[in-house]
Amino acid sequence: MNVIIIGGGLGGLFTGAILAKEGKTVTIIEKNTTIGGGLQTFERFGETYDTGMHVIAGMHKGNNIRRICDYLGVSDGMKLYDVDDDCTDSIYVACDRKIYNVARGREGFVDSLSGYFPNQRESLKRYVDAMFKIVDEMPLFYLRSASSFIEHSTDFFLSADAFIAKYISDEKLRGVLAYINMLYSGESDITPAFVHAVLSVLYLGGPTRFVDGSDKFADLLADVIKKNGGQIIKSDGVASIQTEDHKITGVTTKSGIRLVADTYVSDIHPCTLLNLFEDPKALPKLYRNRLNDLGNTYSAFTINIKFKPNVFEYINHTGFYISDYDKAWSLADDNDSWPLGFLYMTPPVTRQGKYTNKMIITVPMRWACVEIWENSYLGHRPIEYKVWKEECAKKVLDRMEEIFPSFRDKIEQVNTASPLTIRDYYGVKNGAMCGYAKDYKQLQISMLSVRTKISNLFLTGQNVNLHGFCGVPLTSIRTSEAILGNEYILNKLNEIRD
Repeated sequence: MNVIIIGGGLGGLFTGAILAKEGKTVTIIEKNTTIGGGLQTFERFGETYDTGMHVIAGMHKGNNIRRICDYLGVSDGMKLYDVDDDCTDSIYVACDRKIYNVARGREGFVDSLSGYFPNQRESLKRYVDAMFKIVDEMPLFYLRSASSFIEHSTDFFLSADAFIAKYISDEKLRGVLAYINMLYSGESDITPAFVHAVLSVLYLGGPTRFVDGSDKFADLLADVIKKNGGQIIKSDGVASIQTEDHKITGVTTKSGIRLVADTYVSDIHPCTLLNLFEDPKALPKLYRNRLNDLGNTYSAFTINIKFKPNVFEYINHTGFYISDYDKAWSLADDNDSWPLGFLYMTPPVTRQGKYTNKMIITVPMRWACVEIWENSYLGHRPIEYKVWKEECAKKVLDRMEEIFPSFRDKIEQVNTASPLTIRDYYGVKNGAMCGYAKDYKQLQISMLSVRTKISNLFLTGQNVNLHGFCGVPLTSIRTSEAILGNEYILNKLNEIRD
């Protein structure tokens, strides 16, 4: 069987590696010069910066994503750096200039936060137990087969903010616990509790970082594909898709190459995919309308910093800034007060020492902030856009000064990127950081199946089910099993474990 995968992001690479390992001939077509999607890196000021995937989880021995990597044979090639157990995350709340450090593990999490909120210890225990219970209702998270119908609990169907409020009475603690929503673009009365639970449980296990750039991991997955007879075409995205009788008959690249396969997988945003069909009616109108009408998560403004030599110490955890406890669920809102929150980290390098040369700051931002320039593209932005970016960077650096006095004095160079950059590099509608927004009020509509209305076309990537470094590989298993057979990969993974 020949398989063509449109898009070489994390989902396309994981799906391609799985299928290639199982004997399929895989061709990935990627429009950019580099593969990886959120795993891409770029060079500035003599430093390598990640474009995404700043913090990862599930990579410790025996964890779900590590087991998939073991199965693919890439674990030995990974260069990882664990964060500190006593402080995996640090949350600074500006309104009262208070810092909350979160420790690793169930007990560490409860102990660390109950140190700030002593009267909430029992509530924190019940909250953590409830998150694990939700995750236990999702067999794929633990790479288990779903042998029977799963009856979900009431908590599973709550919104994430309502779920926290159900167990936590202290309003300040509620705001602190919401900090992690920056990792999944969470919003009040929209994001489902299970999304919050999955990310929180993962990070309780301890986050990990890629050393020397996340692109090295993308290369490991690409090697699996190539060693098994596949190929990766870069700098030549799909320009059109041909169909007949509800089946894809071939694709044509931007350079004019026509490729044919038995099976096709899309790792790009579904709205971008729709625009590639030569026959716009190849997919039913109701399905097309659904894909176009689904809401997207918010985007981000990114600042990449190069420090002067030996002036800023390496931070072995992720830092979070929140302006006020009651703003934790609206971090991308309010242009006048922006930024209301952001996360920052110092990426590790080989032989990481006391000091770091760089920092990445990611700030939630709405597409509306850049909509005025939506018809411009990379290298062709107006001067007003560049001035606006400088103003945005100044506002963020002002906030960093609150946490690190004289922060600006330690900076040598600054590079910025906006939602427009994310849209143009990733081909994502409105520069959405986490793809489609999952909505607890209409889960069946906002959760896409890996199968489509075209018999030989399947979906993978962050727009299907879960996003992020955990969700995308798990979705890749679903996509691969839709092609190879139900529970085919899960059985193999559990054979290895046994």
